Amino acid sequence: MNFLELVQQQSGSMMPEHYKTMAVEEMEAEVRRIKEKMGSRLFIPCHHYQKDEVVQFADAIGDSLQLAQISAKNTEAEFIVFCGVHFMAETADILTSDEQKVILPDMWAGCSLADMADLPQTERGWEAMQKQFGDTILPLTYINSTAAIKAFVGEQGGATVTSSNARPMLEWAFTQKERVLFLPDQHLGRNTAYDLGIPLEQMAVWDPVQEAFECAGDLDQVKIILWKGHCSVHALFTPENVKHVRTRHPDAKIIVHPECAREVVALADFAGSTKTIIDMIQKAEPGSKWAVGTEMNLVNRLAKQMPDKEVFSLNPVMCACLTMNRIDLPHLLWALESLEKGEIINPITVDPDLAAKAKWALDRMLEPKTSC
Repeated sequence: MNFLELVQQQSGSMMPEHYKTMAVEEMEAEVRRIKEKMGSRLFIPCHHYQKDEVVQFADAIGDSLQLAQISAKNTEAEFIVFCGVHFMAETADILTSDEQKVILPDMWAGCSLADMADLPQTERGWEAMQKQFGDTILPLTYINSTAAIKAFVGEQGGATVTSSNARPMLEWAFTQKERVLFLPDQHLGRNTAYDLGIPLEQMAVWDPVQEAFECAGDLDQVKIILWKGHCSVHALFTPENVKHVRTRHPDAKIIVHPECAREVVALADFAGSTKTIIDMIQKAEPGSKWAVGTEMNLVNRLAKQMPDKEVFSLNPVMCACLTMNRIDLPHLLWALESLEKGEIINPITVDPDLAAKAKWALDRMLEPKTSC
C-alpha cells in the first residue's frame, strides 16, 4: 500500500476552515496553553526541515536517526504529535508502545522518495535479482521508506539506514552477504558505496518501472544494486550550481547532503547528513562562508542562528520539501485542540504484523555492531 492509498484509508476529516483565518499570535498562544496543560502526556518531535512556526514548539528537533532513537526511548508520552512526514510517524508508531498514540497533523505530509518503492514492485524486483544473483543479496532500506518496505527488508534479514549511519550499516551488510540492494534512494546508496571504495562499474541500478538492470560494467561483478529512486529536493542541486558558487563565491565552502547526485557530491567540499551539516557549520570559523545543498527551511534557520557566518543555499532558487511544509501552525493547533477535546485526528497506526517485521529492520540498525 503506497502513501496515497494510506491517506485515502486513514484520513477521515479535513482541517476546519477557521484555522486558516486565525491570527498567528492567537494560534501560538493556544499551542502554548495546550502544551502546558498536557505536560508530559504530550510529546512533539520535529524534523529539521520543518518550518520555524512549528519548530518553536518542538520538544525534540533532529534528523531521521535522532528522531528514531528518541521515539524508541520515549515511554512517558501518551500522545506523540509528529511534525515530519508520514514514514517518520510510522517509524515512531512502530518503535513506541501500543498504549502511545502517534498523530500526524496533516495526512498529506508524505514523501515522494518513499513512494518510489512500493511492496509489489519490490517483491517483483527481488525475484528478478534472486534469479540473476542467487542468494547473495542483503537488502538495506533508507529510513525514508514505507513500513511495508521496512517489513520486507526485515524479513530478508536486512536493516534500515539513515544518512547518518549509511556507511557503517553498509559495512555491516557486507559482512552478511556478497551483494547489497540499497533502496529507495539511489544517490545515497551510490555515494556511500563509492566512499567505501566500490567503483561505479560495480554498481547497477534496478529500474522498477522497466523491471530491468542498468549497468555500465559487467553485471556479474556488481556489488551494489541501487533502486531507481531519488529525493525530489536534493535532486534539484546540480553541478552547475556548484560551478556558479565557485565563480561568484570562491572563498565559500560547499557542503551537500548525500541524497544529492554523485556529480554534485564529487564537486562539493563536504557531504554529510543533516546532523553533519549542522555540526560542521556550527564549528566553523566566524566569518566563514557556506553554500549548503539541502532543504531551504534548514538553510534559512542556520543563517539566522549563525549571523557570524554567511550561510546560503547552493541553489539560488532555493529548494523546499513541499510535503514536509504541509505541517504548519494551523494543522499543529488543530491536532492539539482535538486532543484537548478527547478526539484523535490523523492517527498513524501500522498493522501489528507489519510493524513487528519492520521493527526487525529498525532494531538491526539501532543495535550496536562491532563491525560499525
